[in-house]
Order: sequence, then structure tokens, then C-alpha cells
Amino acid sequence: MLLEIKHIPPEDTYQLRHQILRPNQTIEACKYPADHDQYAFHIGVYSVGDLISIASLYKEKHPDIKGEHHYRLRGMATHPEYRLQKAGTHLIHKAESILRERQADTLWCNARTTVSDYYKKLGFHEVGNVFDIHPIGPHIIMAKAI
Repeated sequence: MLLEIKHIPPEDTYQLRHQILRPNQTIEACKYPADHDQYAFHIGVYSVGDLISIASLYKEKHPDIKGEHHYRLRGMATHPEYRLQKAGTHLIHKAESILRERQADTLWCNARTTVSDYYKKLGFHEVGNVFDIHPIGPHIIMAKAI
């Protein structure tokens, strides 16, 4: 299956964010404050014209993580039918390539604890303790040098 990765506008992320990450919330909850920030970017994976995986990245420093030029990964989601195609992994690798071009040295996220092992396979490590994001559930900060 041929996968195509493209830059996308933030509005194109809202449907998958809602469907996968926030199904019990409104579509408004899927619009993040920094979506249109000048340093933010959004990428998506397409399969036969269908958007199947998304990620949004924001220039945002985390005070508990080493490095000077941080980017935060938010709203990463892959349609369940395509998870075995490694769309999310391709997306992260593309994001890292873009971030290296932007001179970023660290990528971090608030990961749901249910997917922390996935991020570990991508080279992330846990930072700090588990915390709750209501109404979504337990999360852990994860980071990696890029």
C-alpha cells in the first residue's frame, strides 16, 4: 500500500482528532489554541486519497526536559484500520526530518499511558510521573532528542 505524507491545514486534523482521540467531546475540543501559530505545522498520511494518520507539532519548550529548541507533538492519531501499515511511524520520522531542518533538538508529548510503549519503540523516554488529563485519562510526558 502506497502511503503519501503531506503538510495539511489544521482543520484537516479535526475529524481524526475527534474520532480517535476525543470521541466523547465536541469537535470544538479538537481545535487546539496553537493550531494556527506561525511555527506550528500539521502533517498527514494519505492512503489512496484518504487521510489515515495525523500529527500536529508546536514550538513549545517543556521546563522539565533538556534541550533548547523543543517541539511538542499533539493530536497524533491513526485510523485503527491502518495501524498495521505503520502510518504513525512514518509520520513521526517525517516530523523528525522537518524538525531537524528547523534546528529543533527535542521532541516531546503528553502520551496516553496506553500508548507509551509505542513511543518507547520510536526512541522516546518517560519524563516524570503519570498524571491525569480530565476527561481523557492518565498520561505521561515522553521526550526524545532529535
